[in-house]
Amino acid sequence: MSFPLLTATAALPAIGAVATAAVPAARRTAAKWTALVFSLATLVLAGVALARFEPGGPRYQLTESHAWIKDFGVRYELGVDGIGVALMALTALLLPFIILAGWHDADPLENKSRRWRPTQGFFALMLMTEAMVILSFEATDVFLFYVLFEAMLIPMYFLIGGFGDRAASSVSAADGGDENAAAQRSYAAVKFLLYNLAGGLVMLAAVIGLYVVAGTFSLSEIAEARASGSLSMATSTERWLFLGFFFAFAVKAPLWPLHTWLPNAMGEATSPVAVLITAVVDKVGTFAMLRFCLQLFPEASKWATPVIVVLALISIVYGALLAVGQRDIKRLIAYASISHFGFIVLGIFAMTSQGQSGATLYMVNHGISTAALMLVAGFLITRRGSRLIADYGGVQKVAPILAGTFLIGGLATLSLPGLAPFVSEFLVLVGAFSAYPAAGIIATTGIVLAALYVLVLYQRTMTGPVKAEVRGMPDLKVRELAVVLPLIAMLLFLGVYPKPLTEIVNPAVQHTMSDVQKKDPQPEVEAAK
Repeated sequence: MSFPLLTATAALPAIGAVATAAVPAARRTAAKWTALVFSLATLVLAGVALARFEPGGPRYQLTESHAWIKDFGVRYELGVDGIGVALMALTALLLPFIILAGWHDADPLENKSRRWRPTQGFFALMLMTEAMVILSFEATDVFLFYVLFEAMLIPMYFLIGGFGDRAASSVSAADGGDENAAAQRSYAAVKFLLYNLAGGLVMLAAVIGLYVVAGTFSLSEIAEARASGSLSMATSTERWLFLGFFFAFAVKAPLWPLHTWLPNAMGEATSPVAVLITAVVDKVGTFAMLRFCLQLFPEASKWATPVIVVLALISIVYGALLAVGQRDIKRLIAYASISHFGFIVLGIFAMTSQGQSGATLYMVNHGISTAALMLVAGFLITRRGSRLIADYGGVQKVAPILAGTFLIGGLATLSLPGLAPFVSEFLVLVGAFSAYPAAGIIATTGIVLAALYVLVLYQRTMTGPVKAEVRGMPDLKVRELAVVLPLIAMLLFLGVYPKPLTEIVNPAVQHTMSDVQKKDPQPEVEAAK
């Protein structure tokens, strides 16, 4: 029997979570190092999986299959295609930086013993979330995926509500201070949980319906039966099942109008947890659209495409417009992410090879760029103690390295040529233009608005006269540079040489195009007169 590499990659952070939680309460530093070492070991295993993956090989590789709940045909089935292995690697890559960035986020507060927060629990919850997300990218059994899809809500709920951002709050002391800040964190955590649970319950009904129709939860068996014609679904049945799955994924993504939990969650969470939400957990939603919606329900996916494209366009423009008007740094980044997820969904449902390749690259590149921008913003907010843009000014004169890295993260967010997100956004727009020219034109307004909210944010926080509260602000320290510089290096590398990533994801995209029986539109060429 071959080594169960996929299981090991997901199990290692889960073991690390248990080991971190078991560290004695007084040994907080040991708990941090335990979490960091396990996250780095997970990264090594993910790198091995990436190296062993053959882009030209079978669709699902490194497969594992074991009986789980025999009476209901549920199996523990794992396998990764190019999209899954890329997102698994992204998750493993980001977690060490997230842990390092949140090194002091759960330290006890001085003179506030009643608000002591266990450091061990903070990092253990991060590792447990990583384990569930990695396993969800690997799962090829629909029921197993559903269990993970819902279970990852539990650690995220406690990370948002129990370990919220203590460095800054939009609530003033005059309005209640700590009590109102705690209430806002609880509200954000409960809203996150309720929205995603609602989506999960709808998906559960669809999962049960799929089993009734197909008689199995195995993704590969259902896909083979659909391709061979031995499994056929009534049109109405397929559409209802598709809507059940898509609704849950649109909440997770999030897609307008199911997006309203994200700004609250990202605003009230610590900056590393905010990165965990939007750069890691939310990618499960867009990934699942490709793996489950298009593969299991190809005809329903094509039927729903016009409406989904409209929703994606609304997300792009609406998210960008609200980002322009934000006064809170973290909420601005949250609304920018809603706009970016609109681009990803547009690329997926343009149903062209360029669009879907661009959407997959966008998931990876958005994860890196958002991590860079949000983590630097977190370092900035920790120093000043405020999330409000108006409380800053002239930072580049006292902390030039912080300002410079903040600018690069912002330029990546607006998809500047030469940085990784440009490649993915360009491919999404090419794919959208070729299939839906009007949608491509509307989507380009998101680029203009992105330039506006990023540059205005930089101008108001980093330039101008140095405010008195900013004058003594220290520049980035060694630990913070160790977080930010590798992310910037990856943005530059993938911006000028995306080939290693495209070679992995393009074969998986071609499989997905084959599932929906779509071909790229041919350009119209007028005959020479």
